[in-house]
Amino acid sequence: TKIMKKLQHEYVIEAMERLGGYATLAQLYKEVDLENWVTKTPYASIRRIIQIKKEFAKIRPGLWYLEKDKKKILKKIGFSDDTPPEKLEENDHAYYQGLLLQLGKFKGYETCVTHQDKNKKFLNKTPLNDMATIKSCPKFSYEEIVNTAKFVDVIWFNERKFPSHFFEVEHTTNFTESLNKFGEFQDFYSKFYIISKEERKKAFEKKISRHLIKPIRERIEFRNYEYIEEQHWHSKGLAKHSGF
Repeated sequence: TKIMKKLQHEYVIEAMERLGGYATLAQLYKEVDLENWVTKTPYASIRRIIQIKKEFAKIRPGLWYLEKDKKKILKKIGFSDDTPPEKLEENDHAYYQGLLLQLGKFKGYETCVTHQDKNKKFLNKTPLNDMATIKSCPKFSYEEIVNTAKFVDVIWFNERKFPSHFFEVEHTTNFTESLNKFGEFQDFYSKFYIISKEERKKAFEKKISRHLIKPIRERIEFRNYEYIEEQHWHSKGLAKHSGF
């Protein structure tokens, strides 16, 4: 049996420091040095450590940081108390788009981000288009359909470059524009998702019950931010093209 020179949580702290003091769980899975860990479930151990150890705290669903560097880190990534509200909303939107791009890649899909947000940065660091596996929306249909697709927040494509999943991140708006976009793709065998905070689910259900999108109403689902976090938690071992 190997003897660990350091405690497990110390390896996680070192990994997070190398990542700038903050990280998604998926980033930690890649960064933590597991060579000397005496466990059959190292990724479960990482999840447990960041949940229970006082050295770690959560910024957003799926995003953790070192408590000792709190003020510096929050300011660095644009989530501090003095971040202007409009900038904070933009950073939140880009953050969840980035998580969706990562998840699509984990699940074996090709991914792209809306043309208008491609230069926005994930955690004030990586342009969203650099996280996408496809740099511009594939020409999978008529020009007017593709042009609409270019303005969907995130799309996952299958191996044949046809759209499999459409995602709209709706932090504050009333869902109408997103539902109108989804309606344009009703002839494709695709799934549609609104991503938002849980307290907006009732508003979504009310809106969709009245919207003129009956042909695809059953294919449009609501997912909260915590669900995205849960998907990331299990990003190691996700089956290719597994459900969402």
